[in-house]
Amino acid sequence: MVLRTFFAVACLCLLPLGAAQAANITEETWGTAQNGEKVSLFTLKSARGLEARITNYGGRIVSLHAPNRQGGKTDVQLGYDDFATYEKAGDFYGALVGRYVGRISRGGSFPLNGKTYQLEKRDTNAPFVIHGGTAGFNRKLWKAQMRDGAEPSLILTLVSPDGDGGFPGELTTTVTYTVTRDNALRLEYRATSDRPTVANFTNHAMFALQGEGNGDISDQTMQIFADRFTPADAGNLVTGEILPVDGTPADFRKPVRVGDVQKSDFPQIAMRKGIELEMVINGKPGTLRPAARMTDPKTGIVMDVSTTHPCVVVWAHLIGDRTVAGKGGKLYRAFDAMSFETQGYLDAVNHPNFPSTEVTPQKPMHEVTVFKFSTR
Repeated sequence: MVLRTFFAVACLCLLPLGAAQAANITEETWGTAQNGEKVSLFTLKSARGLEARITNYGGRIVSLHAPNRQGGKTDVQLGYDDFATYEKAGDFYGALVGRYVGRISRGGSFPLNGKTYQLEKRDTNAPFVIHGGTAGFNRKLWKAQMRDGAEPSLILTLVSPDGDGGFPGELTTTVTYTVTRDNALRLEYRATSDRPTVANFTNHAMFALQGEGNGDISDQTMQIFADRFTPADAGNLVTGEILPVDGTPADFRKPVRVGDVQKSDFPQIAMRKGIELEMVINGKPGTLRPAARMTDPKTGIVMDVSTTHPCVVVWAHLIGDRTVAGKGGKLYRAFDAMSFETQGYLDAVNHPNFPSTEVTPQKPMHEVTVFKFSTR
């Protein structure tokens, strides 16, 4: 009897797809991919109120309901209502980004161990390849596994074959999403390769602490724990420099109102018509440390970002004058959200002075990012 009870409890701890639904993590069918595979939507809940909905299509965070100051919950994530819209849009809302985040310069090529690799380009004249190019993780269907408990987890795994999009080596990536007891969403990235390759991952979640579709983020305050940043040229390619934030509008070490800087004439902001900056996080890379804090004055929601990554790209939903029809038909406009993309240095493959993003059989990747929610 004791053995039967122990076995039953053990089985509930790690649930494969198709198993009985667990208390704090559930699965529902959300559509069918072009290859005929089932697309699922998973809901992870914290006892203290945080609720995340994540799909195995691109590992996307579809919604993130956080407790607000008024005693209710606010969906703080831009996104869409259904799988078909995500598949058609082909953008990066809430998605895992890989094999390599950001722009790879030199026409999308890079040297590795004496050989130059050219990544596949949809446009042969493009001066870079962005967000993994044709190997992009955001459009892949990941294998999913649920783990129940007081801190439920969704474990997503993807095998990217040798030569995928032009990248060398078979890369196996596992990303684990966990909703914690203290209302945090924790992302743990692991990657292994059968031969030397490069990899740089992030999640492109778009955070709207005022509530998705409820206006812009101008009145929110932002703090970034970074003394330095990496400037980019007019084509948004990093120059390879690492500059101090002192005396510039890129100094977010003390909380600043977003609306006071998003239209700055500082060249690094003005030429992109808004905030899109890679900040070098203070402290030792590889250790979990504070990266950023965002606060909304109306909902009272505070989001603290911590990470083991060396950098964070802050991006203020720069979509020009156009609008995007999001959840419930709400219109998303420029400056309606902020992305905190924790990652390795941009285009490190082409800048030897940046820390390496190489992954080998002897040197796997392991990074952690935490988005913690509270109210004030």
